[in-house]
Amino acid sequence: MADAARPNVVRDVANIALWVLQVLLAAYFVHSGVSLLGDDFVGKFDRIGSGQWLRYVTGVLEIAGALGLLVPVLCGLAGLGLAGVMAGAVVTELFVLRDSSGAVLPAVLLVLAAVVAWGRRDTVRGLLQRFGK
Repeated sequence: MADAARPNVVRDVANIALWVLQVLLAAYFVHSGVSLLGDDFVGKFDRIGSGQWLRYVTGVLEIAGALGLLVPVLCGLAGLGLAGVMAGAVVTELFVLRDSSGAVLPAVLLVLAAVVAWGRRDTVRGLLQRFGK
């Protein structure tokens, strides 16, 4: 009987670990998104050269992704979206700003968001099936 319960325990521990990660990432991305919508990153986005609209879009995407991480049906898709935003940040840091040390945090966040996306891939599958794909 104990061996039959083991997979459930592993699944439950993994689920709890994912929720802890999702909450921590959500807290970070709300903070980061609010900072982006304020004046903290005006200079950085001036150096990027794409205009301040990108700062606003990124801030909104980070806040929306953070909220999505806390909604069970959306958490996998939110993780996937945030991984995409962080991939853009890594590329920007490395190739536009030419700052390899500035790429470290977005790279770590990319990996963590990808872990959530992978761990919650069943929710993404469910959304795709629900909307006819």
